[in-house]
Amino acid sequence: MLTGTALSAVLAAVAVAVPTQASAATTIVVAVNGDDSAAGTLAQPLRTIQKAVDKAKPGDVIAVRGGTYALTDNITITTSGTASQPISLGAYQGERVVIDGERLPASHTPVGGSIPRAERGAIHQEASYWKVSGLEIVNGPYGVYCDGCNNNVFSRLTTHDNYESGFQLQGASSNNQILNLDSYGNRDPRKNGESADGLAIKEGSGTGNVVRGARLWNNVDDGYDAWKFASPVLVENTIAYGNGFNRWNFPDFAGDGNGFKMGGGSPAPAVAHTLRNSVAFKNAKHGVTDNSNPGALALSRNSTYGNAGTGFDVDGAGGKAVLTANLSVADASPAALGSATSSQGNSWDLGGTWNESSVVSTGTAAITGPRTSDGSLPAARDFLVPKNGAAVGARF
Repeated sequence: MLTGTALSAVLAAVAVAVPTQASAATTIVVAVNGDDSAAGTLAQPLRTIQKAVDKAKPGDVIAVRGGTYALTDNITITTSGTASQPISLGAYQGERVVIDGERLPASHTPVGGSIPRAERGAIHQEASYWKVSGLEIVNGPYGVYCDGCNNNVFSRLTTHDNYESGFQLQGASSNNQILNLDSYGNRDPRKNGESADGLAIKEGSGTGNVVRGARLWNNVDDGYDAWKFASPVLVENTIAYGNGFNRWNFPDFAGDGNGFKMGGGSPAPAVAHTLRNSVAFKNAKHGVTDNSNPGALALSRNSTYGNAGTGFDVDGAGGKAVLTANLSVADASPAALGSATSSQGNSWDLGGTWNESSVVSTGTAAITGPRTSDGSLPAARDFLVPKNGAAVGARF
């Protein structure tokens, strides 16, 4: 999670990024004590983020003053920016902005119920060329739900305690960047834990999507889920831990508990997703799983530790995963490899016993601690680093 200093530094950058193009692009200010009939200036701010979104045009910056914005309807974004003039949405000079969806009816969908598409997400986006940064999104029917979204940058968001996945990207969505996301404690009472992930890029297609620097923890289902997303996604420098445990005492619990679920479906599309320099530890099931994705997954320099299932489970549906220089420490088993899997230079290829005493540190305090001032992951130079100097596993 971001410290106050880190949050101030990174969000201030959003607030000062005022467009300079010759068009009449402006900064629109929102405050909890504002008025939606006001001018939307610092002296006369708007009251709701939705009003600012409705007013925004390409190149505009929406600067949200600190406070809690309790929604009675979700924030819906349907107007796109452009490649040269994206629309920005962030906090004003580092102030803490909380978007709270507790009062949204869809947040309390009953067991077995379905959330209407338009009501998915405290922030529901169907638009392109936006830069959304530094917001804290809680208690929504999904935190951020983006469907048919292209060329967006989502950075330094915190999505927690939502009633579905913290962040979900789906549909025809390409060239999105999800950077330095913290997503935790998301759950789905209506499904008894079956589908609320920290981050889901699922049920769609589109090239060029990137996840970098995320931390996905203590979610009821999986940390990261790529179920039925038919185009390759790059995930790197990302951490998934503590997922899949029934912390909410749901009956008929259905949470899966994988750190990284790299595909899936009935049938699962063959997709060559990439996961590199990432860590999955102490999840209720596998650290990394192909989930029967038969595609040529590229898994390199990742680490798994203390997962209740297999560290690297890639033996499903005749998959052709390529595993290079990965590390498994004290998982229930290190790897399950299919007949077409390529395994080179991984800890299980090197032989020997790989347990807690094989690495410099298994302490998680550094890697789970405050982010740096620019929002990136904290340094954890000793975490799961082999004592013998073997060039396997992730480095932070």
